[in-house]
Amino acid sequence: MAEAAVFQETPTSPARRWLRRTASVIVGAPLVAGLLGGPAAPAAQAAPQTAPQAASGSRTVDVSLNTVAPAAPVKGDSLTITGTVVNEGRQTVSGAEIGLRVGERLIGRTGIDRAAQRTGYSPGPDGSPIDDKFTVKLPKLASGISQDFSLTVPVSELELGEDGVYQLGVALSGQTPSERYEHVLGFERTFLPWQPEALEKRTRLTYLWPLISSTHLSSETRSDEQQTPVFEDESLAKELAPEGRLGQLVSLGRDLPVTWVIDPDLLSTVEAMTVDYEVRQGEDTVKGKNQDVAKAWLNNLQSAVKGRKVVALPFADPDLASLAHRGKNVSGSLSHLQQATEVAESTVETIIHEKPSTDFAWPVEGAIDSSIVDVATSAGADKVIARSDSLRDDLNYTASAARPIGGGTTAVVSDARLSTAFQGDMLSTGSSTLAVQKFLAQTLAVTLQDTDEQRSLVVAPQRTPTVSQAQSMARALEALKPERWTQSMDLIAASAFKPDAGATTKVPPASRYPTQLRKQELPVRAFQDIRTTQNALDRFTVILTQMDRVETPFGRAIDREMSTSWRGRAAEAQQYRTGVRENLQVLTQEVQLIQKSQITLSGRSATIPVTVQNRLMQEVDHLVLKLRSDNGARLSLEDGNAVAEQPIEVKGGHSQSVKFDALAHVNGQVRMTAQLYTVDGEPYGEKMQFTVKVSEITPTVMLVIAGGVLLLVLAGVRMYTQRKRAGAAERADGPEQVTQGSDGDTESPDRGQASDPTPDTGPESGNPSGPSEKVDR
Repeated sequence: MAEAAVFQETPTSPARRWLRRTASVIVGAPLVAGLLGGPAAPAAQAAPQTAPQAASGSRTVDVSLNTVAPAAPVKGDSLTITGTVVNEGRQTVSGAEIGLRVGERLIGRTGIDRAAQRTGYSPGPDGSPIDDKFTVKLPKLASGISQDFSLTVPVSELELGEDGVYQLGVALSGQTPSERYEHVLGFERTFLPWQPEALEKRTRLTYLWPLISSTHLSSETRSDEQQTPVFEDESLAKELAPEGRLGQLVSLGRDLPVTWVIDPDLLSTVEAMTVDYEVRQGEDTVKGKNQDVAKAWLNNLQSAVKGRKVVALPFADPDLASLAHRGKNVSGSLSHLQQATEVAESTVETIIHEKPSTDFAWPVEGAIDSSIVDVATSAGADKVIARSDSLRDDLNYTASAARPIGGGTTAVVSDARLSTAFQGDMLSTGSSTLAVQKFLAQTLAVTLQDTDEQRSLVVAPQRTPTVSQAQSMARALEALKPERWTQSMDLIAASAFKPDAGATTKVPPASRYPTQLRKQELPVRAFQDIRTTQNALDRFTVILTQMDRVETPFGRAIDREMSTSWRGRAAEAQQYRTGVRENLQVLTQEVQLIQKSQITLSGRSATIPVTVQNRLMQEVDHLVLKLRSDNGARLSLEDGNAVAEQPIEVKGGHSQSVKFDALAHVNGQVRMTAQLYTVDGEPYGEKMQFTVKVSEITPTVMLVIAGGVLLLVLAGVRMYTQRKRAGAAERADGPEQVTQGSDGDTESPDRGQASDPTPDTGPESGNPSGPSEKVDR
């Protein structure tokens, strides 16, 4: 940002300086200095100013720098600086002049820090103006008006001395109606690294280029063969687009000397987006439409990392500090870190076809303590990326990044100043330019430190840089490509670099962990929720014949619940954990017992059916169905026991009825309980209770029924005998007289019937006999 300029006289020649000093002594009032008119020149930021003797009440002119080119000039170059001035005061500035001022050579990194912290304009430290012919003159700058400017100066005119970092300032001088003398009204300072020749002893520079995003993929998948994934939203597509954050990181990093640091979850999520997927929309889902965007990004990434060094973080970039401080005492938490590390290598290699290193752990902002190191190395990593404001050296120079910290672990300590150089708002070209120049200055200052050994610097920027931040980082690395004072090196080589003997190797205690970072950690409750979900998943997968269809999506979703990206988003993190748990619960309930209310058991023995329903798309087995009678004396099951069990296998999309033999002993109602169990004895799903009403038939009742049946049989025999005797008596009286009618029909005088197709005697009819007929059998 532009500095507030103190109202001090700023002459442009020795004659003017002498005249003004003399006039001040003799007259006691400022001398008005004439300024030449010049070309017009857009907008920036301002800060208030005060005169050295009396406050004028006016505000300063804001000066901002848009470009400094080249960022690190050499002999024979011309330096061009563009920017904007804005009159943020109440009065018009007249006779304005914009010019460069070269300050003193800054001593070391501390000198750069002090210059950057200084506010206001000071004639000594902020340097003297260069020749008037390299200035831009503004005849008038009204209140609220902005003007662009461009200054081009041969480097030889800057009169730079020995190699090093110089302060470079742009000042606007002029006068106002209330202060009619020439003085500095606006000032902006930056840094100019001056190293025209390549050094023999150059600093080895490692820059991490992170490809990390937040969680986008839910635990839910469709039940089709492809297991169509469901995304929380389409925000990832915006990041993957060529102008998006991740799109820019890939296109910028392609030609930069960087080490790619990748979260495997990002690659897995993007790959899932290259085929059919769905996106949540309220209570429903809609088909995703950004397959082409995902495919293009993956293709670009594969091309960009070909033959390059790649470091894979554990899957979903777990929050190591939260695990160490809140999660390690919750059983099973550390095993998730182990699983996330194991799956990282195969995920990255499968998708981008480059074998990554999985030896590095990267705690948030490089802040470490002994417990974080213990957790980070528990999953196999033997290198921890720390930061110099966490692992502090007590040296008068910047030590190399790598150093042993015990137990076979190497701390790779990134430089705090350089790692935080591009944080904050880089949307303003002025902010970006100042950040780039300061970054270059700091790297040169490190190289010029008075040490005999070549050193290694590591830069670990913020995990998810914005587009403007990534572009600023890329501009700085482009400026270092000539390698006059730095030389690029990958992270794997940096971790093996010879450590400084005086570098700190003592890991700070947990009490030194930054309070602000501790407040952002996942709570203990988060790890308890994770344990609950994992236990439910374990109970569920043992009954599946295709467990990978469930274990993989939910296992990775549980990994995402520990992600560093949830820091500062406690409510969203809780919502995601709840969603994973509920999605799993929906699946487990697809295998259940069909409810029944009451059945009646008539008789001493019978079978009781219990139905198991499987609405999953795969077969389930390794289940046991147990049926328990609450009153074994009234109703017992197999072998007279109160409990019976049977193994269960049910095909996908089917139900199976299981029958249990039961034996009734006493009439009445009995409550039965059916429960599914896994083969290791863990209850599965909800138990189902129903009532059996026993109506047993006793021996006495059986005797009464048998006696009644016997009486009925005897009565039937008696009736048959009587009918047979009556028939025999009729035949003993002789044949009846039969007459032939004119039509040939036979008539029976006794019955008086016109026709009777069935004679009393003759062949037996095959039709059923009538009720009053006698049928010989």
